[in-house]
Amino acid sequence: MHTPDADHPLRFTFAIPADHPSLAGHFPGAPVVPGVIVLDYVLSQLAWPRGVPRRLAWVKFLRALLPAQVATATLSQEGAGWRFTVTRGEEILAQGMLVAPERVLRVKS
Repeated sequence: MHTPDADHPLRFTFAIPADHPSLAGHFPGAPVVPGVIVLDYVLSQLAWPRGVPRRLAWVKFLRALLPAQVATATLSQEGAGWRFTVTRGEEILAQGMLVAPERVLRVKS
């Protein structure tokens, strides 16, 4: 497993398919990817041992992600937490800080 840090962040791209079940009601006729789905994709890259507490210290959604748009998530360790930023091109869509005990949090390989 690789552990990202300030000098070696983890970056990955993702797109939420237009037929994702959450989009039907969010919002009919003009779907927007719910923030919780974006967070799920970001958090899915971190391997959490069962029973280890985790929490979002903060999160801010700045712009909407539309279905099938490609976004890039960047995660880097910052102190005892993990800072993440989600972008579409140069635009920041979301950013936040996830905190958990440093010694048990790893990135999926």
